Amino acid sequence: MPDPLHPDRWPPEIADMAGGYAGRLNVYRMIAHHPALLRAMDTLREHVVNRTALGAERSEVAILRGAHRLGSSYEWDQHILRARARGLSDARIASIRGPLEEMGDEDRLIVRAVDELFDDRMLSADTLAALDPVLGAEGILDLIATVGYYSVLGYTLKSFAVPQDEDIAAALASRPLGDAEG
Repeated sequence: MPDPLHPDRWPPEIADMAGGYAGRLNVYRMIAHHPALLRAMDTLREHVVNRTALGAERSEVAILRGAHRLGSSYEWDQHILRARARGLSDARIASIRGPLEEMGDEDRLIVRAVDELFDDRMLSADTLAALDPVLGAEGILDLIATVGYYSVLGYTLKSFAVPQDEDIAAALASRPLGDAEG
């Protein structure tokens, strides 16, 4: 089983990606074993991370629930930090892995949609009708794309037992979820 590929060993066709996010994060360093796949994923990643119609907070809610549903501690931990940076409180983050009744209305709606995608592999007519006035068509499509993209990452992480990035582990060790500052 391969380990995450250190950027110094990346092939020339993806060497330009080594200095950015892909070279810093173990999940992408693992995918670097397949340069064409890493390059192809770059465009979708840019969209779902930085250009999504969901907006920063909704995106994190969807990603965190997907990480929870996949049992991907790597993604969960990564996104605790990103969710905090995007304004989510620790209590709100923690609620995302709990029952729907413990969430605010909008989080509940997004989490219900993520759960449907995992359970039914589609959004129900009722969920689509509830999402439409909140997210619109582009937001709904971005929600589906986000869940799909992060599922691919989660499958990769779990299949290859990719270790957590040291900086993320250190940050969470110094301020675990639920810390009084959260």
